[in-house]
Amino acid sequence: MATKKERRNARRARLAAARAAAAEGSGAGRRPAPRPAAGGFPNRRALAALGLAGLVGVAFFPAFQAGFVWDDTVFTEDPAVLNASGLKTIWFSPSDMAKEAHYWPLTYTTFWLEHKLWGLAPLGYHVVNVLLYLGNVFLLWRLCLRLSVPAAWAAVAIWAVHPLHVESVVWVIERKDVLSGLLYLGAALAYARFIETRRATRYGLGLSLYALGLLAKSAVVTLPAGILVWHWWRSGRVTAKHLLQTVPFFAAGLLVSLGDLALYRSREVLDLGYGLPERVLIAARALWFYAGKIVWPSELIVIYPRWNVQATDPLAWLYPVGAVALAALLWLGRHRLGRGPLAAMLFFALTLSPSLGFLDYGYMRYSFVADRFQYLAGFGLIAAVVGLAAKGVQRLPRRYAAGAPAVLAAALLTLGTLTWRQAGLYRDDLTLFSYVVAANPSARGTHLNLSAALYKAGRYEESLAASRVAVERETHDSAGAYLNLGLSLLRLDRPEEAEAAFRSALEAEPRHRDAHQNLGEALRNQRRYEEAAAAYREAIEADPEYALAHAGLGESLHRLSRHEEALASLDRSLDLAPEAPAAGTLHLIAGQAARQLERFAESERHFRHAMQLMPGQAAPHLELAITSLRQGRNDQAEDELERALALAPDLAAAKDALGEIRRLRSRESE
Repeated sequence: MATKKERRNARRARLAAARAAAAEGSGAGRRPAPRPAAGGFPNRRALAALGLAGLVGVAFFPAFQAGFVWDDTVFTEDPAVLNASGLKTIWFSPSDMAKEAHYWPLTYTTFWLEHKLWGLAPLGYHVVNVLLYLGNVFLLWRLCLRLSVPAAWAAVAIWAVHPLHVESVVWVIERKDVLSGLLYLGAALAYARFIETRRATRYGLGLSLYALGLLAKSAVVTLPAGILVWHWWRSGRVTAKHLLQTVPFFAAGLLVSLGDLALYRSREVLDLGYGLPERVLIAARALWFYAGKIVWPSELIVIYPRWNVQATDPLAWLYPVGAVALAALLWLGRHRLGRGPLAAMLFFALTLSPSLGFLDYGYMRYSFVADRFQYLAGFGLIAAVVGLAAKGVQRLPRRYAAGAPAVLAAALLTLGTLTWRQAGLYRDDLTLFSYVVAANPSARGTHLNLSAALYKAGRYEESLAASRVAVERETHDSAGAYLNLGLSLLRLDRPEEAEAAFRSALEAEPRHRDAHQNLGEALRNQRRYEEAAAAYREAIEADPEYALAHAGLGESLHRLSRHEEALASLDRSLDLAPEAPAAGTLHLIAGQAARQLERFAESERHFRHAMQLMPGQAAPHLELAITSLRQGRNDQAEDELERALALAPDLAAAKDALGEIRRLRSRESE
């Protein structure tokens, strides 16, 4: 007869067997098949990994030809990234970073490090992004194998080449997605190993990786909620023990997210005025939008049209009603379909939750959705669809099931082609915004950005046309629109019209430093030097370290024969930006001003700097020759004039001066 202890152990064994059977029925809880000591499986795994790497490399190859676009200026122009001492700002003074409102120091540390390695050459940044993404793919595949996700390789392969990931991979500033994603997946894998082994080091590793992920992008805060979904999928319930295990994760997420939110709110006061009903409608429609784009990724746009959300619209409520109905159907069908589909839907919704509009964030002024927001969340839906498809294939007759690999190959080819095409849009701003204007002409800021890209490309007439559209439409940044309009007019030698545009920009934003500076340019082009000097001074008052304004002021003062003041402004500009494109010209003007003050040594020093910055140009040699003549050093003047004529044989001033020197020498010899 069994003892009490033996009966208790038997009951525990039966309960464990029942739980294992339930997990087996739901597709969860199965351990991977043991690896053979030798043979084909490791080789097949290596081949599978190579296949994933090949898919990523081919699909995202256009990334290696891409440049910096749009908001990449957030890091390419920030002193915290460019300066050697910038790490202190990145980690301890994030509010000093001009264009970044979030606390994501780990991401910016990678930018800082890369700048020290290869400067601002775009290729290096794109290579790192693609490698990080490939790391995401490998970690996701390993995690799927460990969690016994059905058809793991197929699901991961589809995720790897999905065109919705182009923004996160090819747009350099979105490094935060692939970096935080890598840490998120590493943390999830470490936690899964902890559940198997109960080793505290695995738990500590998972928590540490999660904390680092939050410092790369706080959107990964949803990991502990995803862990609880996994526990439910695995065993059919979430126990107090599961909750206790995730408490440190929730605490870390709450701490970092609140800090990030506090910084964001201190930098950008935003109130879009939506109540709870409107936010529910936005969130529900966004869920269906992302699901549709994952299943059928057509008409992908960098900036999607912004919906008009009305709580009084009865049709709008079909989105939340449909979402609740689907969740209810999956719950009721969990015994037949397994818990996987419902778990995938929960993971999808929870992982997307930070970007669903329950809290206002800046991008909501442009659109309520963006491809990059579903970067991690999308895999839940992909895994569910692929898992159900795999289950369906198993029920097909063998002759039909044999065609499944061909269907998968066709899907990967289609998705990879779409990814290649989408990645090509990030070649430069002109390519990107030309596409956005064509796809969504009402998108906020699009015409303004297109006009700037056309201006940069030297296509001033087209930039002028785009700027005029921006003036009509970009009411949120009318100063920027008028500024671009004025710049195009200035380049087209229409300074009076440019002046009017810059004054309109200043009416919209009176302390706009660039508007003041360019107004000075327009006035200087009209030879209205006193007014130009006043405009430059306004720009300097707005930004005392604005090198371009100091340069314009110096040139205007030189034209007004106020050479002492001119020299002070020109020297200040050269101190602030010694390697600016116009530095050579500024040295020429400074040399001329110093010569007028009979400070010949200073004049000569400026002209020699100009020679270094303007190799192959005759002007510095001519100016140095004139300075030498003023000092009676005719031999040195003759040498410099000969050098000037060697570079510019038709330079009349040099010919005349050289002829005069030789005539004087001839008379002296007589």
